Amino acid sequence: MLIVLGLVVLCAIGVGLTLYALRSNINLFFSPVQIAAGEAPLNRQLRAGGMVKEDSVERHSDSLDVSFVVTDFVDQVEVRYSGILPDLFREGQGVVVVGKLTEGGWIAADEVLAKHDENYMPPEVAEALEKAGYSPADYRQAPEASEAR
Repeated sequence: MLIVLGLVVLCAIGVGLTLYALRSNINLFFSPVQIAAGEAPLNRQLRAGGMVKEDSVERHSDSLDVSFVVTDFVDQVEVRYSGILPDLFREGQGVVVVGKLTEGGWIAADEVLAKHDENYMPPEVAEALEKAGYSPADYRQAPEASEAR
């Protein structure tokens, strides 16, 4: 009986340590409307997604720095990234960024993930658009986030 109790305690400790170690590696997904509502944690790794707002991409001529706006057609959030963007990155297309939300309200991205083809949309982005009242199929007809307020 003592051996069984010891094994249960060891298993519980193992599970607890595993969950504690994974805690820092969990990236929760947030839409721009959730970020604007203050639901996203500051300075913690997260994923955010939506559509790249038309005419929002600004590339710096002397570096790999780029900034753009991600919208769910209700709210929007600025993203700043330093690096080479994926070949499929385009304005008006779905994107997921991995990074940290700063106190200034913009995301310092470590990674930018673009959709795979014309028909694919990341599930998180599709869900965020549906919550905003848009079908992922008609995202191009949606009003700009600043006009929806």
